[in-house]
Amino acid sequence: MSDTNYLAEGPRTAIRPFTLADADEFTSRARESGAVHRPWLFPPTGPDTYAAYAGALIDDPTRAGFLVCERHAPADGAIAGFININNIVGGGFRCGALGYGVFAHAVGRGLMSEGLGLVLDHAFGPLGLHRLEANIQPDNEGSIALVRRAGFRLEGYSPDFLYIDGAWRDHERWAITAEMR
Repeated sequence: MSDTNYLAEGPRTAIRPFTLADADEFTSRARESGAVHRPWLFPPTGPDTYAAYAGALIDDPTRAGFLVCERHAPADGAIAGFININNIVGGGFRCGALGYGVFAHAVGRGLMSEGLGLVLDHAFGPLGLHRLEANIQPDNEGSIALVRRAGFRLEGYSPDFLYIDGAWRDHERWAITAEMR
């Protein structure tokens, strides 16, 4: 179904905030996408974990969550993926950290590239941010390709950066600023 609450629209995608009503579609798509996400990402796959996850994105002013939705039939309004801005800091820093995932049916279709462009425009426009970072495990080639296409630059390497799936994982630090857009 088409959603009139889009924050921004591109030729094939649009972005909108998470809602609690998205639980069934989001968790179903997350369950179908386990092979795409593992070992890097573990989005919520049940109603209770989704409610906690989405609730934090909705209620926490240091986070902003966006659903990337398809715009045209037959999948009009279908969720293709999600992009979150976490750890938003204002003042002289005006920065946030990206987290994102694509759902299996949207892999390789360019929908996340378009959606990320919409999120960057929103972050550097209405949200007033200056810099976004994406910390990516070095073997996650798809994620690295996504940020490269969006114009991010590789800024460094952080050993044992994030605790994921039972271990501290190394990450590459990628970043983009408003001026780079």
